[in-house]
Amino acid sequence: MDFGGRYLLAAPRQEVWAALNDTAVLKATIPGCQRIDWTSENTLELQIKVSLGVVHPVFTGDLTLSNVLPARSYTLSGKGRGGILGLAEGAADITLADAGEGCELAFQARGGASGQIMRLGKTLIGNSAQKVIDGFFERFAEAMGTTIEVV
Repeated sequence: MDFGGRYLLAAPRQEVWAALNDTAVLKATIPGCQRIDWTSENTLELQIKVSLGVVHPVFTGDLTLSNVLPARSYTLSGKGRGGILGLAEGAADITLADAGEGCELAFQARGGASGQIMRLGKTLIGNSAQKVIDGFFERFAEAMGTTIEVV
């Protein structure tokens, strides 16, 4: 399953980069995030309650940043464990570019799941995942005190 989008933020690229790496901003903006902490320079651990239609599993997981080019791009990879529901994993390429006085953020993710989660169906999971992504970026802009536009 692939997801993604391009977003224009009315904030400088350096400011957007700093917010993307601030756990307080991330916790406030990731829907259902119960905990997120840096465990090393390039790894985070989190706990998140996800809404997948009629079920709301709590995933624990690990995120790893790789291919880091500060204030420009990185790849974010993660694996989440949902107990009896199974596993979810994915990766996202995040790229920042100057856009006038703002910043364009491009987000391209791919992911999958196993176990009982897949019984919910790819369409339901895909729709839920895109809503989570869009909700994240809307809250992210709000937490930064700026505006966002889908491009």
